[in-house]
Amino acid sequence: MLPKLIAALSAVALLFPMLFFTFASPPLLILKHDTPQDARFIRGLFHHYYTVIAIAASIGALAQIAIGRIGLSLAMAGVAALAFSLHRWVIPRMDALRERINSGDATAIAQFRRLHLTGMLLNVVQVGVVAWGVVKLFTL
Repeated sequence: MLPKLIAALSAVALLFPMLFFTFASPPLLILKHDTPQDARFIRGLFHHYYTVIAIAASIGALAQIAIGRIGLSLAMAGVAALAFSLHRWVIPRMDALRERINSGDATAIAQFRRLHLTGMLLNVVQVGVVAWGVVKLFTL
């Protein structure tokens, strides 16, 4: 009973910030992304999201190892690795685009919006995979 509870709690701790971001990010698409404040806020949201997910998934992976669930540990480690990788891929691109937006480059605004949308779509896929895993966990 305790191993399933630990597994469930670590999955919920991972899903909560994922779902929060899933619902918090789409309304930001109404922003024009053309001011330094818009781009800085969105970049900050992505930065914090990837950081929280990497930490929550890493802790979850360690918890899974502690109770002997290697498969779940590897799955959570994969989520942590993906969040870390996306952080290293998305944030520098957002920073570069922010600089171009600040200098008046109109094409950078469209590119920033696409990057914002791509990050959101990747998150939705990730939430779906983790949610599917949670359902599988409870049917074991």
